[in-house]
Amino acid sequence: MAASASSPAKTMVVKIGSSTLVGPDRALRRDFIADLAAQADELAGLGWRLVVVSSGAIACGAPVLGFGSRPADMPSLQACASVGQCVLSAAYDEEFRARGLLTSLVLLTRQDTARRTSYLHARDALGRLVELGVVPVVNENDTVTVDEIRFGDNDTLAALVSCLVSADLCVTLSDIDGLYTANPALDPDARFIPRVDRIDAGIIASAGDSTTSVGTGGMITKIRASRILMTAGIASVICSGAEPRALVRLARGESVGTLFAPPAGRLDIAPRKLWIALGDSAHGAVTVDAGAVRAIVEGGSSLLPVGITAVEGDFDAGATLDVRDPDGFTVARGLAQAGSDELRLAAGRHQDEIASNRLLAALAGRPAIHRDELIVFA
Repeated sequence: MAASASSPAKTMVVKIGSSTLVGPDRALRRDFIADLAAQADELAGLGWRLVVVSSGAIACGAPVLGFGSRPADMPSLQACASVGQCVLSAAYDEEFRARGLLTSLVLLTRQDTARRTSYLHARDALGRLVELGVVPVVNENDTVTVDEIRFGDNDTLAALVSCLVSADLCVTLSDIDGLYTANPALDPDARFIPRVDRIDAGIIASAGDSTTSVGTGGMITKIRASRILMTAGIASVICSGAEPRALVRLARGESVGTLFAPPAGRLDIAPRKLWIALGDSAHGAVTVDAGAVRAIVEGGSSLLPVGITAVEGDFDAGATLDVRDPDGFTVARGLAQAGSDELRLAAGRHQDEIASNRLLAALAGRPAIHRDELIVFA
């Protein structure tokens, strides 16, 4: 993963959780940000450009506003985010500027990325900032975000940003040093997993839960984000934020934390499909039979109504849907060609049955999800 100054520049996205940025005393860890700036400076010398996805706005704002703990109501959370984002941005600016590095602030919501045009504008802006040598600091815009337009966790946001900037590596600095076979805080027999080549139901089950009092994510969100990155052909690492000089060591090719390696020789995924995977949250789901799983995963086919066994949620045509196998494991994501009511009626039916049904005739000859709007996860 190392790059020399004479090689084409590589891009690293680093996601930093609230529990890493804010200490037990609820104060922002300026020493951590100063060390991050020093690593960014060294990375530049190694031919790497850095993008930071930073949590911590609410955690920084709560004590400033006099809250004894993280508030529960939305207006207070938004107020904390507004104040805390200023604290956080100032710290990044001061510590990086001391190293001769310029930072910028980029705040996003699902509303910004769910629309294809806004998604592309965000991609162009981030790409230009990186080209200009700026270190973008990206966060969810928690001041104006409500549940309907939330990413929900910055692990998903980091995966999105990695795809937007065509990153070579995405690193999550967390309060745990990587993935284990079980939650090490609960199971003394849990074993560390240094490398993952495929994320299956077993890996998902081992993720457990590692939420903290200052953060909203957990290991499960990190695993899901890593799976999308593997699909996009982007390597990712989960490691401890306390690991000395982790980013520089990774850039030099050292093994740190758990590496999620994308499949060798995987073809480039069309940018539109990456947008389908990450731009918006799923508005529903379809469960499909084993034959349909083989057709879309191994055969690259569209999803036909005959392969659907169940439809979950209420949605319109064009909505983002998860596609699940008979065991409930999500194997793909795509855009629905019809609304939930139509798909429920069409589920399990062959094309001739659909064509002869006056209520479903409009679906005749059309798949439930077209292969050009379907992304199969690694």
